[in-house]
Amino acid sequence: MLVHGTGAGAELTWGHLATRFSDRRTVVLPDLSGSERAVDDGASLTVETLAAQVAAVIEDLGGEPADLVGFSLGAPVAAAVAALNPDLVRGLVLIAGFGRTDEYLRNLMLVWQGSVGDPATFGRVATVTGFSRTFLERLGPAEVERLVSNIRPTPGVLRQVDLNTRVDVRALLPRIEAATLVVGCAHDGTVPVENSRELHAAIRGSAYAEVDSGHVVVFERPDEIVTLVHKFST
Repeated sequence: MLVHGTGAGAELTWGHLATRFSDRRTVVLPDLSGSERAVDDGASLTVETLAAQVAAVIEDLGGEPADLVGFSLGAPVAAAVAALNPDLVRGLVLIAGFGRTDEYLRNLMLVWQGSVGDPATFGRVATVTGFSRTFLERLGPAEVERLVSNIRPTPGVLRQVDLNTRVDVRALLPRIEAATLVVGCAHDGTVPVENSRELHAAIRGSAYAEVDSGHVVVFERPDEIVTLVHKFST
């Protein structure tokens, strides 16, 4: 099960990689509250609310333990699922994630919130912090502008951004029993790599890998992510 982060939803984050996992497993891409395809009550979000949604999907599919791969905000959500529902999670991969909102992330989210009246600036901040300089230079102006348009300040996305200002799952991390791989991104300008290192230190017995990438490693280094997940979940 591939759990997306802040933004439009599962298809935008994981759609280009789903078939690369489906040759071995059934792949499920849930859309969490706040994403474009999700239908919910519009209430303020919590990690526990989103974790309950993921757990409900696993249960609806028969309740067999799943391998969870969580990216960005999806990482603390997936970690919470594993901690609160150990019988539902076989393995856990946390990519570019965080266990708490530090001051850097809180202030970045406040910048996003402050640019809500200017969708282009909102998307541009997400782009320049989400991708490494090397990757953006390689793409060139036209492709960078396309990336800018991928994330918009919709009411749902802003609810996810609000949640990002107050995440703290540190108390849950010692309760994780599933085999866990934490993946950090060396040039992450959204969730600096120190956050992934803290996750690794807090989850007993977890493995750690660091990728030469910006935050959105699923686009910058898709081959490395697929290889890491395959090796870990075999």
